[in-house]
Amino acid sequence: MTTTRRSFLSTGAAGLALGLAARDGAAAAPAIAATDTVASASERLRLIESAHFGRKSGAESRDGMAICTHPLASNEAVQVLREGGNAADAALAASITQTVVEPHMTTITGCLCLLYWDAATKKAYYCNGNVNAPLAEIPNFGAADIAGGRGVAVPGWWGGFEAAHDRFGSVPRRRLMEGAIRYARDGFETHPFLWGEMFAQVHKIGLTEAGREIYLPEGALERPGELLVQRRAADVLERLAEEGNDYFYRGDFAAEIVRVVGEAGGVLTREDFERYRARWQEPALGSYRGWDLVGSPPPDNGGTHIIEMLHMLENLDIATLGPPTENPEVLYQMATVANAVYSEGGRQRDPESYPLPLETLLSKDYARMRFELLQMGNYEIDTSPAAVPNPGSNHVTVADAKGNVCTILHSCMSLPWSNGLFADGVSICAAGAHFSRVMPKPGGRISAYVAPNMVLRGGAPVLASGSPSVGLLQNILQNTVNMLDFGVDIETSVHTPRFGGPAWNVPTPGLTSIEVDVAEGVRSAASKHGIAWDVVNPWNWLHGSFEGIWIDPVTGVMSACGDPRRTSQALAA
Repeated sequence: MTTTRRSFLSTGAAGLALGLAARDGAAAAPAIAATDTVASASERLRLIESAHFGRKSGAESRDGMAICTHPLASNEAVQVLREGGNAADAALAASITQTVVEPHMTTITGCLCLLYWDAATKKAYYCNGNVNAPLAEIPNFGAADIAGGRGVAVPGWWGGFEAAHDRFGSVPRRRLMEGAIRYARDGFETHPFLWGEMFAQVHKIGLTEAGREIYLPEGALERPGELLVQRRAADVLERLAEEGNDYFYRGDFAAEIVRVVGEAGGVLTREDFERYRARWQEPALGSYRGWDLVGSPPPDNGGTHIIEMLHMLENLDIATLGPPTENPEVLYQMATVANAVYSEGGRQRDPESYPLPLETLLSKDYARMRFELLQMGNYEIDTSPAAVPNPGSNHVTVADAKGNVCTILHSCMSLPWSNGLFADGVSICAAGAHFSRVMPKPGGRISAYVAPNMVLRGGAPVLASGSPSVGLLQNILQNTVNMLDFGVDIETSVHTPRFGGPAWNVPTPGLTSIEVDVAEGVRSAASKHGIAWDVVNPWNWLHGSFEGIWIDPVTGVMSACGDPRRTSQALAA
């Protein structure tokens, strides 16, 4: 199929050069202003040029703030805020837009999980829109199955979106989806990060006619900057805007996914779709040195893990010792605590299927005991492939002028286009990658390191955050400590060197990744305590992207800054 596309390359090479630059130590790019209307081609280009890796400038506002890993999506959120929508409206608008402009990181066949602070009730709510295992058992499931139909789970993305909108939305669903539909039907300029992932996975996206129609219209990848058009996906989004769950879970779209997956050896059925429900849960709660903590609860256990880690670190006088980039003991203790909680959490299952002593896990007494036990010797982390799912996620955080805050993790749950399967132009994600971590019961919800979280002071959020990638827990932990223990501003914090999680895709097991610009003397001194490093580049992309908003408890000024490790951009309303 031949498709005529217009490139922004013809408008000048400066945009591409900006996008390709990964500038270590370069001057920060100027803050990008949101557009006031539907983005024209030149306005799109201006925004997309900011979607680069490297140093960025922060943004401040009293009227609202949005941050995620694509400025077109952040811009959609800001427009919703300016039109009177609340934080949930804006975050959902950004999320659905990201499924179009970041198809390498998310899709409506994946998951969407949301933590919402409602200023009117002064309460936090959690919606688990994660994926289910099929009702049919999948015997002898292994890594090879991720590349086929057996690695497809029951999608939760749309269920989470619709449930959250039904409860907290104040703007019609159709309005929230306008940007996504427009970018799918008319196209948008491919930024270099997306193009690079297309290049890396071209062997997958080129397997089927459906994939070639979108990504290889002339039989090969086009240049970075060409318009990417997804007309079939636009048709799906149009119907979702009108029909919602009736179309996604009980109608034609469910039927098409079941057909495609079945032909690829999968076991999904119409019954799997019809029985799916998003799950409303009480958030996990904790405290840290006088700050109140709120996080996602199991089986989205990343929020719980952040609380566990901070509870354990209360037993260390971090503020006196100094930050982990300067004090080897603090670096060792923080990394060891993070590794221990990460590894132990990999064995947790859905509490609705298996008992989980959450009250014990979140108790201060248990945290003190765990911390003391860690002082007795080295802690071996589990770095098997099952323990480290492949990276591929998005996070978005929005705060509005009325005090509502929304933070969402949504994801393709695996590497981009892992199976090369499409349903009506929509990528079918390989969420079964998480079956290798811990297999749910038939029909059960998966467990995942999903970590929307908030920090409260005086009964209101002062920090809301989350992150994608395999290093998301360590990312959130270090940025939270930077701000709470040392009073570091959010722009400085996201640019500070950090350690990550268990080293991914390396031949030597048991390593923890750390950025090379953590001083060699600090790294070496910490390793003498018994931790082995995999030293990686500055601002390593596997260390995630801190999609956080700080809300000053005195002035109410909101601040955010795009993480240099990804294409993140914060925009003020």
